[in-house]
Amino acid sequence: MDPQQLRTFVAVAHLASFSEAARELGYTQSAVSQQIAALEGDVGVALLERRPVRVTAAGERLLEHAGSLLLRLDAARADVRRVVGVSGGRVVIGAAGATVTAAVAQALAAVRARYPRVEVRITQVARAAVAAQVATGVVDVGLVDGVAAPSDPLALGDVGPLRTVAVAEEPLAVLMPAGHPLAGRKGLALADLADARWLDAPDVAMELDRLRAVAGPGFRAAARYEGGEVRGLLALVAAGHGLALVPRPSAGGAGVAAVPLRSPRLVHRTELVHGALAEGPVALLVETLTGR
Repeated sequence: MDPQQLRTFVAVAHLASFSEAARELGYTQSAVSQQIAALEGDVGVALLERRPVRVTAAGERLLEHAGSLLLRLDAARADVRRVVGVSGGRVVIGAAGATVTAAVAQALAAVRARYPRVEVRITQVARAAVAAQVATGVVDVGLVDGVAAPSDPLALGDVGPLRTVAVAEEPLAVLMPAGHPLAGRKGLALADLADARWLDAPDVAMELDRLRAVAGPGFRAAARYEGGEVRGLLALVAAGHGLALVPRPSAGGAGVAAVPLRSPRLVHRTELVHGALAEGPVALLVETLTGR
């Protein structure tokens, strides 16, 4: 299956137009039609209806495979380049949430000490996209955080031959208004809070889907906070809009109580994600953080 033909098919399917796909990809409409016809000849079935442009049942099935296939191809290309190349004068870190820890900042200082002219760029990346961006070379390394059992790595998906290493690990606490009936407890079990009102704040607190996965049904979202600042989360909790589960060191604030999570046994972990390493600033960053 030709990768370029597959990319063209994905573009036509998503745009529902041969002409729009041609414009987006920089091809003529005739070239797009030829690539789709060649792909359909390869798989032996029709993938698109032409008037109007719609994906067939077989095309829908191919779309389910296309994203991961194209991602792995891009990841393979980037991985080969990392192996044979030498990292240049820059370090690009894709960071999810508040993952730039003290250890990361100190490691960057060590990199600057050896490579004083290095360009350092830290860019915010959605948690779900960190591994893919590292695998495909969009960023040099990634920082991703999440909740897991103490001995379990974070789930990153199958995007290529990547390595992860924990760079920080903190206990968890439930944020609630200071006047909440449970605010004085020494510890809480998630199972006892399933019927409580929760804040859905995926960038600064544990995702509610993950809460349900580890503690069972419930955990209804009373409000959604799409901001990335902990201060905004604290203000919403203090005003009674819902509870939130966060790393304990970042917890607390005026009008807010942070009660330690006792059950289940979970931690908030920050992990460094990287691929093959060539000699240079990126390799030094990883070596410093991992103690190699």
